[in-house]
Amino acid sequence: MRTILITGPGGSGRTTLAAATALTAACEGTRTLVLSADRTDTLGAALGSGTGPAPQEIAPHLTAWRPDATEGFREDLTAFQARAASAFELLGARRLDPEELTPLPGAEELALLRALRDAALAESHDLLVVDLPPTHEALALLALPEELRRYLRRLLPPERQAARALRPVLGRLAGVPMPAEWLYETAARWDLELAAVQAVLADRDTVVRLVAEPGPAGTDAVRTATLALALRGLRPDRLVANRVLPEPVADSWLAGPHAQQRKALDEWQESYDVRNVPHLGRDPRGSDDLAALCVPGVNGTASTIEWPVTDRLAEDGVLVWHIPLPGATRDELDLVRRGDELVVTAGPFRRIVPLPSALRRCTVDGAGLTEGELRVRFAPDPDLWPRTQ
Repeated sequence: MRTILITGPGGSGRTTLAAATALTAACEGTRTLVLSADRTDTLGAALGSGTGPAPQEIAPHLTAWRPDATEGFREDLTAFQARAASAFELLGARRLDPEELTPLPGAEELALLRALRDAALAESHDLLVVDLPPTHEALALLALPEELRRYLRRLLPPERQAARALRPVLGRLAGVPMPAEWLYETAARWDLELAAVQAVLADRDTVVRLVAEPGPAGTDAVRTATLALALRGLRPDRLVANRVLPEPVADSWLAGPHAQQRKALDEWQESYDVRNVPHLGRDPRGSDDLAALCVPGVNGTASTIEWPVTDRLAEDGVLVWHIPLPGATRDELDLVRRGDELVVTAGPFRRIVPLPSALRRCTVDGAGLTEGELRVRFAPDPDLWPRTQ
């Protein structure tokens, strides 16, 4: 199954283009599911048919689904309270009734991730089109499964579960109660669910597509999104330039905006596979308007970027880790080695990545940014590196 994750800055028309992409694929006979986490039904407005918490067939081969974050949040918290009843009683805390629970910020995004996982595992469709939140929130959403799994492993390491029989003894020695069995079971279940989402996002059949309106603000947003995606090991398969104005007649007031758009488009075409979507002169609504947009279809490219390690031991005595970061500048980069992890900061974005096995036995020997690629040099640690006779 192919998955297209569509995002762009707020107001770029990403939801409309997600709807148009899904409808175009469905008209070609592809079994398509389009997902959205928007609390207001902007997806339904674009499709000309309301969407809701249950998958709904909109047109032949096209299903739309807008998961209910409220219901999912209530079910999860109610189940958690039931498992933690003894702890609540010990603390003298009162449980919350399901009727008084309202979703916290971010609940829509978590509901979307869960729906994305469920749709991928169900394998009931050939194409999954996901209307992600605006770029900034979407980037945080794409990072969430990896980061939450790291937090779980640090707070409740799986290897500690092997000492189940010792927990009562350790609890008495430490004078504090040890984590209950259900807590480790819950952590293991969460880790499994997050791993499933992470696998979908990292799959080679999953692509990220950027939508932006050509202009100075759109150019800044595209540059920021490209850098953040690269830090996640991703790149956009296509950049969709939305609401492109027609060639103006002489002395038309459109001459200025058109020239501004043309300048941005010329710049984008140097680095991206750009596809133009015309401005219809109105907000697209319904299948006829969506078809008139002529959005780009699905291609066979992948969004994943390799971070290779090259062996330069014979020439320079180092191993080099190549991390593509297009658009990054030296003054906004920062690297910190923490045990077997590397903390990479690029502008406002940060990612903690595990080192490849060979590099864990090395020390950092320096780094440099060359033509949009960060090259980190690692020198073998004599105390850890195998000795040659």
